[in-house]
Amino acid sequence: MTSLPTLSPIRHTVQARFADGRAFDAPVGTTLETFIEAAQPETNGRIVAALKNGRLRELSHKLDEDALLVPVTSADSDGSRIYRRSLCFLMIAAADEIWPGKIITIQHSMPFGGYYCECEDPTCLQPGGLQQLKQRMRELVNADLPIHQVRVPLDEALALFRQEGDLEKANLFAKRRKDYLTMYELNGARDYFHGFMVPRTSFLDLFDLRPYKDGFILQFPRRHEPDRLQPFEDEPRLARVFQEYDDWLRIIGLPSVASLNSALANGRLQQTILVAEAFHQQQLAQIAEEIAGRRHKIKLVLISGPTSAGKTTFSKRLSIQLMARGIFPLAIGMDNYFVDRSLTPRDENGDFDFEALEAVDVPLFREHLKLLMQGETIQQPIYNFHTGMREQGPDLQIGPEHVLLIEGIHGLNPKIVEGIPPEAMYRVFISAFTQLNLDKHNRVPTTDTRLLRRIVRDAAHRGYSAADTIARWPSVRRGEKRHIFPYQNNANVFFNSALVYEMSAMKRLAEPLLLQVEPGTPERIEANRLLAFLQWFDPIPAEGLDLIASDSILREFIGGSILEKFEPWHG
Repeated sequence: MTSLPTLSPIRHTVQARFADGRAFDAPVGTTLETFIEAAQPETNGRIVAALKNGRLRELSHKLDEDALLVPVTSADSDGSRIYRRSLCFLMIAAADEIWPGKIITIQHSMPFGGYYCECEDPTCLQPGGLQQLKQRMRELVNADLPIHQVRVPLDEALALFRQEGDLEKANLFAKRRKDYLTMYELNGARDYFHGFMVPRTSFLDLFDLRPYKDGFILQFPRRHEPDRLQPFEDEPRLARVFQEYDDWLRIIGLPSVASLNSALANGRLQQTILVAEAFHQQQLAQIAEEIAGRRHKIKLVLISGPTSAGKTTFSKRLSIQLMARGIFPLAIGMDNYFVDRSLTPRDENGDFDFEALEAVDVPLFREHLKLLMQGETIQQPIYNFHTGMREQGPDLQIGPEHVLLIEGIHGLNPKIVEGIPPEAMYRVFISAFTQLNLDKHNRVPTTDTRLLRRIVRDAAHRGYSAADTIARWPSVRRGEKRHIFPYQNNANVFFNSALVYEMSAMKRLAEPLLLQVEPGTPERIEANRLLAFLQWFDPIPAEGLDLIASDSILREFIGGSILEKFEPWHG
């Protein structure tokens, strides 16, 4: 016989449980920060947020039900974003005091951990100006001031943005359906930021400011070493790529998401697509022309870049440009030079590490390159992925009208081309260096562009769900940082594969995939973040996708590429 429930007193407390089995009781409405301070869990990096029953929450969030809490630190992807975002608000709040009425724009990221920023008034950065800003930021940190959310009527928020000259924000939120906007407030300064914040300024003690070009760099710690700042490394070519794209966006009148949405709403969809594709075509033509100008010396073109940069389509479009100039590319697949499976190195989890350079028979690869460039014949290997063994392939020889084309993650690693004269090589680094931001203070990260590309492509062509792709993404990013980015400056040229309209094109395809991610999972946290980000882009109508060129880099991800089965004619 089932016993009847007994009457219990009404609880006025909540319980927070931690992964180590400990539990803490406190009055209803106690903040997550208070529970975490009591628990003092050991973590890598500073705790800046928490997962409450699997959902990301700010430390200022008040607990009104029993919950499992998992600390989120600056060594985590979400925590790192929270720290950087909060630091940007700290900088903007300090700048509002010492440079009233002057607009600060956060432009793009720097590889060592920082954002390049500019002040609309160059006099802000006169001698002593940057030091004054840094000092005020330190004072705000030491004051341990609260950073809290405020719900502002939409009309009031729009008036504030217009008053401050931030028309990009005003135009972006003008179409908002809700009649309010959740903003953040710090020491009287109010602003909108896309994502969560730390609860107080004392969390933000690790930063630096340094002058750079026409502006300055706001430096913050990287995820892999969250408790220190990385040494400054100048990246003039990377900065130039971002600046060139920013200049180009302003020339065509699309410096922000709001201006892109306006262009699409006002019948400029076709023009926007055509001009964006022309920008790619112009870059490709310049690269092909440079190779053609040294055609009697260059025998090897190496192409590398991170995942979903568009390397495959770029390689084929470059091949076409070279063929139009009487140069016939011949692709060599580095995967065919994998060592036998038994010799493949393993990663820290004991799995085969096919991304490690040691997974490739580098001596054989180098020997074959040299023989081909000397006009001799080689017998190509073919790697059998089923048996994990190399097999003999066909003979290969190239003539004076040929150029070898190598595309892969190790393409810019100098170890694979040791002994080959530098003048015989041309190296390309490709990635999506987007400079289209939500507004002056909210960036569109380049990694988000590539992640969305991969989610759409994996679903359409590889049978992976969005959850599968998101789960693999940290491992993919680790591989890029180990094997690709350290060698990007070996390139002769950087190719920017970003397309100003692509988020509007992929929104219709990405959103249904992201919504399928199971609630309560770690992957759903990332899916929710991407969905919240995509909400600011107006989608291109389904029929509008037909306007995208059949050889566009975007076709590599959304499908319909005319180049999918294209192979260069070797002459």
